[in-house]
Amino acid sequence: MSATAKMHGMDGALVEHDWPPLTLADLRALLREFPAIGEPSAILSVSPRPFSAAGLVQTASGRVFIKRHHRSVRDQQGLLEEHRFLAHLRAHGAPVPRVFASAPGETAIKAGEWTYEVHEAARGVDIYEDAFSWTPFRCAQHAYAAGQALAQLHLASAGFAAPPRRPQPLVASFTIFASADPACAMMQYLAARPALAEHRSVQACAVQALELLMPFHAELAPLLPSLAPLWTHNDLHASNLLWSDPGNLACATAIIDFGLSDRTNAIHDLAQAIERNIVEWLALVTDPGHPDGVCIHLDHLDALLDGYKSVRPLSREEAAALAPMTALCHAEFALSEADYFLSVLRAADQARMAYDGWLAGHARWFHSNAGRRLLDTLRKRTAAHAGIAR
Repeated sequence: MSATAKMHGMDGALVEHDWPPLTLADLRALLREFPAIGEPSAILSVSPRPFSAAGLVQTASGRVFIKRHHRSVRDQQGLLEEHRFLAHLRAHGAPVPRVFASAPGETAIKAGEWTYEVHEAARGVDIYEDAFSWTPFRCAQHAYAAGQALAQLHLASAGFAAPPRRPQPLVASFTIFASADPACAMMQYLAARPALAEHRSVQACAVQALELLMPFHAELAPLLPSLAPLWTHNDLHASNLLWSDPGNLACATAIIDFGLSDRTNAIHDLAQAIERNIVEWLALVTDPGHPDGVCIHLDHLDALLDGYKSVRPLSREEAAALAPMTALCHAEFALSEADYFLSVLRAADQARMAYDGWLAGHARWFHSNAGRRLLDTLRKRTAAHAGIAR
């Protein structure tokens, strides 16, 4: 990816970056705080991911990955929530990159309106560098390896006892449908985010989504007490993994990008991985009138579940919870994304895509023939994975 590359837009197109790109002048000032890393000499690649400016940087001591956030998106406290989680994961054997500390010991660096973080370059090949979210694995073996990596992360996460993250944009939390009263929890979620609470179209789509999603909550509710709270990644797309080689038999060597992480549960995270990789949602953007035309990669679904259970088998309750959770898991991130576009970028059209397309639109899709087929398949196959007779 060249330094002039554009970023991934919400509709699957390449668009101009929302944030100014990293410059060597800015990075020289930043890396003075990290004398062990040394002077930057080149920006080797620019990340096409939205929401921040990031890239791989050559320095006197080697390559590092630097990400810069606007403080309205991630302030120092918000980044430290992620960094403490990463430190725990590394200490318990998860393949995640190290976050470097400055000479005074800080991992989240404030500089004017920006907040920076500096990571070691993750080990492996970035074979999905150009892949948009909601696009599939290249092959079933990659799906299997991703399932293994996610299960390993969940085992490493156990014992991390930090509380849920405070309200901030672009976090995939799980509070609304974790509640016995989702309507009340939805109102509380919106009230904590004034840009959403004051927006009539957001409120209308939230009401519509609640009505559509309540049958899945009714299916999930008896199982919620069995889902142990766990800090999770919440965005395990193929592009957030690095790989041993470019081939179809590659294994995952590193898990990156913990910006959406929060305290949810393992099944929420597994459902997010299904939602991110198995359903080609971008087809719904280009042709919303034909929901049954959205492609579902059931062979990849099988492989992802097989890989996961080879490391961490599902309990009976977890298996039963996975289908309804898959219908529910994206709701809060869709709202969080809408909050980002309304309160930070002031981008009404992009916000509409989040609250109407992703929140209400995905909820509608799960009532289509294709959506019901995915959920029915999940119910049957996860029951078989857990040895549950149906």
